[in-house]
Amino acid sequence: MSLYARFGAALGTILDDLTAAGDLPEDLNRKNIAVEPPRDPSHGDLATNAAMVLAKPAKTNPRALAEKIAPELEAVAGVTAVEIAGPGFINIRLDGGVWQDELKAIHAAGDDFGKSAMGEGQRVNVEYVSANPTGPMHMGHCRGAVVGDALASLLEAAGYAVTREYYVNDAGSQVDTLARSAHLRYREALGEDIGDIPEGFYPGDYLKPVGAALADEFGDKYQAAPESEWLPLFKPRVVALMMDRIRADLATLDIHHDLFASEAELQASGKVDEALETLKAKGLIYTGMLEAPKGETPEDWEPVELTLFKSTEFGDDQDRPMRKSDGSWTYFGADSAYHLQKAQAADHLVNIWGADHAGTVKRIQSAVTALTDGRVDLDVKIVQMVKLLRAGEPIKMSKRAGNFVTLADVVEEVGKDVVRFMMLTRKADAPLDFDFAKVVEASRDNPVFYVQYAHARICSLERKAKEAGISTDGADPALLDDEELGVVKLAAQYPRIVEQAAAAHEPHRIAFHLYDLAAAFHAAWNRGNDDPSKRFLLEQQPVLSAARLYLARAIGQVLKNGLAIMGVEAAEEMR
Repeated sequence: MSLYARFGAALGTILDDLTAAGDLPEDLNRKNIAVEPPRDPSHGDLATNAAMVLAKPAKTNPRALAEKIAPELEAVAGVTAVEIAGPGFINIRLDGGVWQDELKAIHAAGDDFGKSAMGEGQRVNVEYVSANPTGPMHMGHCRGAVVGDALASLLEAAGYAVTREYYVNDAGSQVDTLARSAHLRYREALGEDIGDIPEGFYPGDYLKPVGAALADEFGDKYQAAPESEWLPLFKPRVVALMMDRIRADLATLDIHHDLFASEAELQASGKVDEALETLKAKGLIYTGMLEAPKGETPEDWEPVELTLFKSTEFGDDQDRPMRKSDGSWTYFGADSAYHLQKAQAADHLVNIWGADHAGTVKRIQSAVTALTDGRVDLDVKIVQMVKLLRAGEPIKMSKRAGNFVTLADVVEEVGKDVVRFMMLTRKADAPLDFDFAKVVEASRDNPVFYVQYAHARICSLERKAKEAGISTDGADPALLDDEELGVVKLAAQYPRIVEQAAAAHEPHRIAFHLYDLAAAFHAAWNRGNDDPSKRFLLEQQPVLSAARLYLARAIGQVLKNGLAIMGVEAAEEMR
């Protein structure tokens, strides 16, 4: 249990006692009560809003309630002072022994420090990437891939059972176009001059190996054959080959999915029909016509009867078609069935989507609610695009791909860890600049370098201490001064950050915390530049050095644990 959880539990006992004494009514909702670090560290070590939250439903004054809580908090072990601020906030100061114990707790937990049982084993399906299998992974896919993968790791750290899923959009006209484009490359591999790639086809050189593989398998059998003979045969093979390429691209970021679900297989299995029948049985399907588009009506628009889902009953702004007028499924119809398939093996669904899908969030959430009777919730995280720069100048073209910058290109140039860390340096729905010059810069302004340098610096300290014969055996944290314990206070927040980030589905919070922790450690280290007695390693004072080494090792452990969630290696030396 984290320090904040322990003091939260102590506060809960105090509130129970006040309830038993008649000072608080029964069954008050305590959900919004928090025990957290105060925004201003000068106010203390912990703060709680308990009196502010409970006063109104308890029909009392917040400050008056705070005055009943404060004396009880003062009696909690480790508390040195309790102060009531403003209208009823309560600030708590702790003695140094609490932070020394936290330091010991980090060492005792090791790689498990920060892990939580909050999720209680609930099943979460995180679907991310799900790019059309029509080309290699490019930087437009990268951010969602990293956010999804880091979120999956974060949820696992918080005690959830996670499935990482990729939805293969292998049905529809884009796959037909892909197969036709591959057929051109197949003919080219057989020695035919195919000339310019026709407009509307996929022109990238990445299809040349696909064409060569088809030529190896089929020879010239389908070189001049009519499309009806080769298209059904080529489509699954081309998709499979492209998915192999996509898996390989994702592997450069150490991203691996547990499950790949096929849209084509979903439709062929009849599951879309099952979803439609489920909604029909609930009275949520009808035949009707959609309203004309808002604004100027297109000349070719005409009212058509469609099979519609009553998504307005779940907060959507209009009902949504499940089938097109020609009887084929709409993307929404197939997507609803796909989400039902996921929900049958999950308690929670999370989708990581690009900004171009933002307008479809409400309708699919409505379908999930309807199909599962509200048993399963769906959270959709929208990821904004990444703007690629080189020394401040926008990058638009790639020599290899012809029209985009491939993920493999970027990882090859700057490395997996840089790419993964940078994708988490902003909230997912905020724009992100990726400047090739800045992300490899050795400066505080580069968060990747700054955090990894902190860990590498600690590893260097470990090596030097070993050479000097100094170990942490019997280290006494009581020798640490207030500034050094201040770094421990920040490290102690890590388990709380993990739980909050997991609850909000926001893995970038881990990156933010690690940067702050690295900054605090660097500041403690740099004190030795001005005052040699503050250096972490003092060979003439092995006992004090052992205590400081004990502190540094704990900070390194927290950095390592957080970086593991992000999928970033904890560097042991900087090259």
